[in-house]
Amino acid sequence: MKVGTPCIAAALTVLAVVGHPATALAQSDCKTLVKASPFGPDDETGATNRITPAVTKAAAAEIQTGKVIPMAHNLVDGVPLFGTRFTKTILTSVAIVPGAEFGKNQLSYMEDTYLSQSHVGTHIDGIGHIGIKDCYYNQTPMGKFVTQNYLKKLGLEHIKTFATRGVIIDIVKVFQEAGKLKVNAACTAPCLDGGTVITEADLQAGLKMYNVTLREGDAVFLHTGWVDLFKQFPKQNAVYNGSEPGIGKSAADWLVSQKVVAVGADTWAVEVIPGENKDEAFPVHATLITDNGIHIIENVRTDLIAAEAANSKRATFFLSMTVPKAVGTTGTFVNIEAIQ
Repeated sequence: MKVGTPCIAAALTVLAVVGHPATALAQSDCKTLVKASPFGPDDETGATNRITPAVTKAAAAEIQTGKVIPMAHNLVDGVPLFGTRFTKTILTSVAIVPGAEFGKNQLSYMEDTYLSQSHVGTHIDGIGHIGIKDCYYNQTPMGKFVTQNYLKKLGLEHIKTFATRGVIIDIVKVFQEAGKLKVNAACTAPCLDGGTVITEADLQAGLKMYNVTLREGDAVFLHTGWVDLFKQFPKQNAVYNGSEPGIGKSAADWLVSQKVVAVGADTWAVEVIPGENKDEAFPVHATLITDNGIHIIENVRTDLIAAEAANSKRATFFLSMTVPKAVGTTGTFVNIEAIQ
């Protein structure tokens, strides 16, 4: 197919922007758009700076029975994906054909290739993920630090640790007890409907239910029941992605005031979709990540830990979650376990 000159010019423009961001992108006044980090002008770590040895030691006291509760979905093709994101697994089998084996012991092996974007399945948003214009966490003018392959600042390699206390807030129970639960017909278990705003009062009610007070360095997880739709993949993918219950801006501000290090939920964005203001794009992401370096964890499997909390009357746990130190990346899929 013949490609016209305008198409070629457009393609070259894109390549120029990707290859030479410092000269191609106008720099905004980041001091007027994004808050400065409380951890200093050179900070690239964000909220996990709050996880000190004392915080980890205190969190370790949450391990009483040693029971481990999984909080991540299996990573598999076909799960709901935001927008144009994709994931595909390819298996390579080597030497399984008779006569092709290695050595006298006739060894063979298998390998996998992930053709996947990083923000799929149960995953964490890094602080290089979201900005206002070209301004990112800690007033970073990101246009200077974008390359074709990775970020030169604010990559996941700067995360300190997530060896801290986790807290599950069962929003479904909060809404049930308040008599205000409106469910989505596609859910096979109780769930909040898409577009339901979770307020700071709802968060506080959920904490009070288990006599929990948030501490600096906590990671907070919300059970909205939306996880039920994820588990029905691919049948309910369109419903799952079409909207979601989530926190509003005031709830995000309250969580910031509690000095948490991460906010996770069983939804694809944590914040309410459609949003409270149709003219704003993902304002909770901007509040948590861009202004405060607080990580967002999406598509969390919260149903098992919510059920365990109801049985044990304990909504706190030791959080086991290791994030690969993938240099210059903006997010990655993670495995999460709650240890009680």
